[in-house]
Amino acid sequence: MKQIEVTILGQNYVLGCPDGGDTLLQAAVKAVDREMTTIRTAGKVKARERIAVLAALNLAYALEQRPAASADTDAASAAVDVGALISRIDKALGEDGQLL
Repeated sequence: MKQIEVTILGQNYVLGCPDGGDTLLQAAVKAVDREMTTIRTAGKVKARERIAVLAALNLAYALEQRPAASADTDAASAAVDVGALISRIDKALGEDGQLL
């Protein structure tokens, strides 16, 4: 598994990336960054940890709204991917030491 450096909400993170998963991981990073930036720009939430939780909830909610036909085939893999992403974010935020 290789590592790639990404930027989310102005901070750099090094993430493990499975072979051939660059495009998918970059798309996920872009979605998370876009969601977190939107929440921060709204100005109601300042703490990075809270922004991350709200972004995760918004993205998970959007996944749940997907049509049932595609959800049947993708639900298990999506749950694993979202769980892994949340784990990576938790780990990165924990190492950062600046949750606020």
